[in-house]
Amino acid sequence: MTLAELLSALSEVDDRGLLHDDEFVSWRSHVAASNARGDVLRNLLPADRPPHVGVLMENSPEFSYLLGAAAMGAFVLVGLNTTRRGAGLAADITRADCQIVLTDNRTRHLLDDVDLDDVPVIDVDDERWVISIRDSLRSPLLDQQEGRDEGAAYRDHAPAPDDLMMLIFTSGTTGDPKAVRCTQRKFAESGRMLAERFEIGRDDVVYLAMPMFHSNAVIAGWSVALAGGASIALRDRFSASGFLPDVRRHGVTFANYVGKPLNYILSTPQRPDDAANTLRIMYGNEASARDRVRFAERFGCRVVDGFGSTEGGVAITRTPDTPPDALGPLRAPTALIDPQTGDPVATGEIGEIVNSSGPGLFSGYYNDPDASSERLRGGVYHTGDLAWVDDDGYLHFAGRLGDWLRVDGENLGTGPIERILLRHERIRQVAVYGVPVEIGDEIEAVLVVDDEALDSDGFTEFLETQSDLGPKQWPHRVRVTDTLPDTATFKTVKRTLRDDQAPPTWVRDGHRYRSAAGTPS
Repeated sequence: MTLAELLSALSEVDDRGLLHDDEFVSWRSHVAASNARGDVLRNLLPADRPPHVGVLMENSPEFSYLLGAAAMGAFVLVGLNTTRRGAGLAADITRADCQIVLTDNRTRHLLDDVDLDDVPVIDVDDERWVISIRDSLRSPLLDQQEGRDEGAAYRDHAPAPDDLMMLIFTSGTTGDPKAVRCTQRKFAESGRMLAERFEIGRDDVVYLAMPMFHSNAVIAGWSVALAGGASIALRDRFSASGFLPDVRRHGVTFANYVGKPLNYILSTPQRPDDAANTLRIMYGNEASARDRVRFAERFGCRVVDGFGSTEGGVAITRTPDTPPDALGPLRAPTALIDPQTGDPVATGEIGEIVNSSGPGLFSGYYNDPDASSERLRGGVYHTGDLAWVDDDGYLHFAGRLGDWLRVDGENLGTGPIERILLRHERIRQVAVYGVPVEIGDEIEAVLVVDDEALDSDGFTEFLETQSDLGPKQWPHRVRVTDTLPDTATFKTVKRTLRDDQAPPTWVRDGHRYRSAAGTPS
């Protein structure tokens, strides 16, 4: 199956489509708009270079049309992160072999001081672009080879399932972003699977507020709508306060998330009629068990949290009997191995999550063979994520390999510590990481609390009641702050906290915590 087939199936649909603010665009008109952009850009792209078009935009109908053009095989869309700047943004454009970069009037300034080495930049709000699209003729923006006019010729050849459709950069929480090769099959199969799982059909409206340059929006939102023949309600950027009004305004039934959006929405003022809405399913990953339960109860919907990544090498699906704080059952070919020896780990021991059968839906990183080989060492796909399996066979997330802690000779993961700290009713967000010392690591925890009522004595008393928190898992230092640094996809950037070296609020003194200044807090 290809995304081109899913989109083509909607080319005569007039009663469903794209909802944006007060605008409605039918799927028939959307497909036509996508084809027009494909025709124009195909004429602009050099014949002897990879047909890669960088899109540096926030969510917009234009972005959706360009996704459609890429789905129809006109070019490979490169999603450029709008939070990247300067040399980092230039490196992404170079690594992805972008021949053209498209911006709009909200993002054009991001390239003002960026050296693109003569890569042309087109502002889609420019009147000349609008005229070119309207006429579906050769664009006057760039000089072309005399007599060359490929236009819609690409449509003579239907895309194949393994054709490259998009390059999506990883979030960069543990290092420089890498461009993941995303094929037609990756999007189409994921969209079809989710649409069938959640019974998404013509009467559904899929809410899209996660950034469209990232995999979560395309795989768990845009592709799901196409596969189900549903409509899309598009928001330029995520807004916690705007979420419920959007759901009611557009009749949203399915929404996706990644990272902390549930937590942000739950922080908005509660109203007695919050559950009076059309939302059926909230689907995503990396939300805490507490937030999932609270969100479902408050808004009267089902919240499903999965495990996956942009690469697509491993997918873990929750079952109805999965414990709230677990990822799902451990099922072959997913396995847990010692990241150093490659041997299977015993029940209760932390290991790396891998796909023992091979790459799964991972098609490699673009222009980075070393990173691709590292992911597929020994024919096994390595996620870089840690977990442990309980006596009943359920996986529990334990953090990233970069979060691996060694305290007093024992290997620990940050994930279990974070989940325990989040049990405190006043702790809204938490990040735990290791600070290297002469031998091993010391544990530092950064907390976002709802109010100032949490003090060091109360924190100590709380930890003392957590029977599953081992003595080596107690943080050595605790910092209370207002916010945690996020990526554009709402994932906490721990290296920023670690590099910040801000003074702690409390320090551990034996089995108690005291203020860092040495006086009780």
